[in-house]
Amino acid sequence: MDGIMHQLPCRFSDLQGASVFITGGGSGIGAALTEGFLQQGAKVAFVQRTDATEFCDRIEAKYGSRPLFKACDLSDIGQLQVIMQEVATEQGSIKVLVNNAAVDNRHQLAEYDIAAWDQSINVNLRPHFFTAQAVAAGMKALGGGSIINFSSIAYLMGNAGYPAYVAAKAAITGLTRSLARELGTDNIRVNALLPGWVMTERQKRLWVTETDLAAHLERQCLKQLLQPEDMVGTTLFLASETSKMLTGQAIVVDAGVVVTG
Repeated sequence: MDGIMHQLPCRFSDLQGASVFITGGGSGIGAALTEGFLQQGAKVAFVQRTDATEFCDRIEAKYGSRPLFKACDLSDIGQLQVIMQEVATEQGSIKVLVNNAAVDNRHQLAEYDIAAWDQSINVNLRPHFFTAQAVAAGMKALGGGSIINFSSIAYLMGNAGYPAYVAAKAAITGLTRSLARELGTDNIRVNALLPGWVMTERQKRLWVTETDLAAHLERQCLKQLLQPEDMVGTTLFLASETSKMLTGQAIVVDAGVVVTG
């Protein structure tokens, strides 16, 4: 089951009490991110479509602090905007925004129709723009903030089998660089994080086969399976003032599959 990880070996003191908003923060990588920020003493709110009450119960039992969960269909931007305003009212202006949620459903070019394409973009790309829009004024008032957009090495590898997803993930890095330039004058940093193949429960249930996993591990420099918690340290670094002069970047965390720079 996703969630409940080991205590991280690092501490980012400036995240203590910070208001953090995460999309898809109750399962997979998002659950690890929620827990990681709570370990730092942050006030964490997250949205996702499915109920996360049981996850929140487990986190509260472990830390004595409960994340603020609000159910939301990310393709409904109006609903998302209302929820983000509620979060800012309930736990203070959002200082850290993590756009993590994504749906990597497999599909072929010939079978895809307009409705399916639009739905993929509406979940995998459109929220990244409108969540940034929603937090910009509050971050400016705080004197700055950090936006972390999750992309994927899928587009760097040119993976087949889900072209709409790959297109969205490529677009996220372009959006990240544009927003970094636009928001930098307000001391708002915007970076992209590109995970490799992370072994979430969803991946293991739907896509992981022994053959594909062996082939992917062969590509990795580090011969260990990536786990959701492996994305947490880099995310916390990007959220913290520790990386205060780092913006507009695409950071790869994939155990050494792709090479950038």
